[in-house]
Amino acid sequence: MTAATDFELEIGGMTCASCANRIERRLNKMEGVEASVNYATEKARVSAAAGITPEALIAEVERTGYTAELPPPPAPAAPSTATAADGAGGSGSSDAEADADDPELRSLRQRLIGSIWLSVPVILMSMIPALQFPYWQWAALALTSPVIVWAAWPFHRAAWVNLRHGAATMDTLVSVGTAAAYLWSLYALFLGTAGEKGMTHAFELTIHPHDGSGNIYLEVAAGVTMFILAGRYFERRAKRRAGSALRALMALGAKDVSVLRNGVETRIPVSGLAVDDLFVVRPGEKLATDGVVVDGATAVDASMLTGESVPVEVAAGDPVTGGTVSTSGRIVVRATSIGDDTRLAQMARMVEEAQSGKAAAQRLADRISGVFVPIVIVIALLTLGAWLVFGSSVSAAFTAAVAVLIIACPCALGLATPTALLVGTGRGAQLGILIKGPEVLESTRKVDTVVLDKTGTVTTGRMTLMEIAPAPGQDRDELLRLAGAVEAGSEHPIAQAISRGAVDELGHELPAVDDFRNEAGRGIEGLVLGRRVLVGRPALLSERGIAISEAVAGEFARVEGDGRTAVLAAWDGEARGVLGVADLVKPTSSEAIREFVKLGLTPILLTGDNQGVAERVAAEVGIARVHAGVLPDEKVEVIRALQAEGRVVAMVGDGVNDAAALAQADLGLAMGTGTDAAIEAADLTLVRGDLRSAVDAIRLARRTLSTIKGNLFWAFAYNVAAIPLAALGLLNPMIAGAAMAFSSVFVLGNSLRLRRFTGIAR
Repeated sequence: MTAATDFELEIGGMTCASCANRIERRLNKMEGVEASVNYATEKARVSAAAGITPEALIAEVERTGYTAELPPPPAPAAPSTATAADGAGGSGSSDAEADADDPELRSLRQRLIGSIWLSVPVILMSMIPALQFPYWQWAALALTSPVIVWAAWPFHRAAWVNLRHGAATMDTLVSVGTAAAYLWSLYALFLGTAGEKGMTHAFELTIHPHDGSGNIYLEVAAGVTMFILAGRYFERRAKRRAGSALRALMALGAKDVSVLRNGVETRIPVSGLAVDDLFVVRPGEKLATDGVVVDGATAVDASMLTGESVPVEVAAGDPVTGGTVSTSGRIVVRATSIGDDTRLAQMARMVEEAQSGKAAAQRLADRISGVFVPIVIVIALLTLGAWLVFGSSVSAAFTAAVAVLIIACPCALGLATPTALLVGTGRGAQLGILIKGPEVLESTRKVDTVVLDKTGTVTTGRMTLMEIAPAPGQDRDELLRLAGAVEAGSEHPIAQAISRGAVDELGHELPAVDDFRNEAGRGIEGLVLGRRVLVGRPALLSERGIAISEAVAGEFARVEGDGRTAVLAAWDGEARGVLGVADLVKPTSSEAIREFVKLGLTPILLTGDNQGVAERVAAEVGIARVHAGVLPDEKVEVIRALQAEGRVVAMVGDGVNDAAALAQADLGLAMGTGTDAAIEAADLTLVRGDLRSAVDAIRLARRTLSTIKGNLFWAFAYNVAAIPLAALGLLNPMIAGAAMAFSSVFVLGNSLRLRRFTGIAR
């Protein structure tokens, strides 16, 4: 059997998830092709049999009515020293740069700006008789024409593509309604009486048959285009950020590396690294790629993988992962994986695959339009036929039929989603909650399970001195003073927690340490006030022949049994006490868990830490179910398993290791205090590090979704009520205008109610 070739195509022109499904079906009909199209990232992954070229795939997509191209080759990275100061990395692009990088987004922005400048005067002239100067209608036509022909072109194009495939979306509704309003206005101006001098839109709120040839609906055509372009532009900007999670993940990698070749150390770009190359990592530097330590020892900050704040001690023979940071010693590593085979690249693929699954939900307005548009078109045709059957003139019949199409074009629909989202997101921003887009709100009402990452989410993510247990007869302050002083010489998070805690407890600075030595992975020692002080694990003390009494050993076991990380402090040949550090639970976490339960959610703790620590934290905040010791891919599997049980899952996390799980969850909430990769992969971002903000986020998202649904109802309701009047030939332009104005004002007022939303996080 001939091996298949994998391609990736960048797809353009998609306006909703049904577009992605349409392209996917078309590609999969080709013999020897298996394709998956991701609406969120606007990419197609294709596995094609031998002989099928990318050009053939692109041609097939173009025949479907969309654009496709091979992604450009990655730009070479500029050499730079990647240190721990780089932190988690970032997407590195501003909103302006994001717009510039996206031609479709840039085009939408240009069309929106143009339609605003052209449409506002038309709407004002049409609705305010005082502004209706002689022949104002022709000025309105001159302003409206570019809006319909140029600004509304994306809607007309999408409607044509949908028509070819027998589908109807909001684009169809907008295109049909605006085109009907514009074309009828042309008829009235050139063949009717609407083009005569002195024509006005009088305020006559009466219902009676009239000659449609005297009325124009240019403000409807221009206004609907402007409003819906605004909603489409802001939605497009929000959706484009779906791919930013992948860029944020890849930005975590080192840009260059010190490679050892023939005993000579040379700095080269990471792209020049090969499998089995030896490279050097100094304290504070990122590991360039996955490998195995061949020389030296260090503590590696692997929080991007495990999410845990305690560095992992590694020595010769231990595996290490690219993107993690060496915090102490110098090591030499042999590269075992490069490029797409690294753990970091695998995490990026997991995020993209998870986002693909979430792209299946179509926009709510599209689903409504899919039913509404065909019904309106059928009613218009029935109206035309009925008038002709009952002996009316062709002009009167067409007037009634076109009136149905005009009144069916909902001006308020363009305001329904963007206004609620604008007010909701504005209020959310005041509360420290950032909502990415309307499509993420649909799952909030159905969420029944909330999965919480431990470190940095439920806990502070920073080690704190929690236990001080001096040996019998040992002075507590002396234990803190000597142990804290020697620990101050180390950069290890446990050592720093002990030294900070000692300063806080004693209320003064610690004495200086001399002759400091670091025993990688076991402990440290130094000379403090003339005493040789040793702080570390029991194995190090036993190796030095230091006695550990039963009382001290018992305290050590108790502290570790409580889920703390315990170390022994010794001098003068005897263990003098036990110090325990732990990641402190945030003071607001317990309240947040109680509020989740009130919302009907089942909280679950998910962590890469050990079972004992996880159960201690869970018991402290009131969580009954715990998944401990899980890696990033296992976190995704836990989320999938919960979804397989029929649960709708929200995930709250803050680390790179949470990115794929956040993307997989039905609703992802990222702590803004966390990494860019987590923030970009999530649907909602919590600016504060307060878990109660997650409660507020779900409440606000649910309220915003309810408001959007209410707005959509009223946006369609007046149309449905007015369609019979239009079908009977009783449509008065001022009644239509008043109905549209009332509907829009109602939608705005309903959306503004979101400003009164209050949260529990203060």
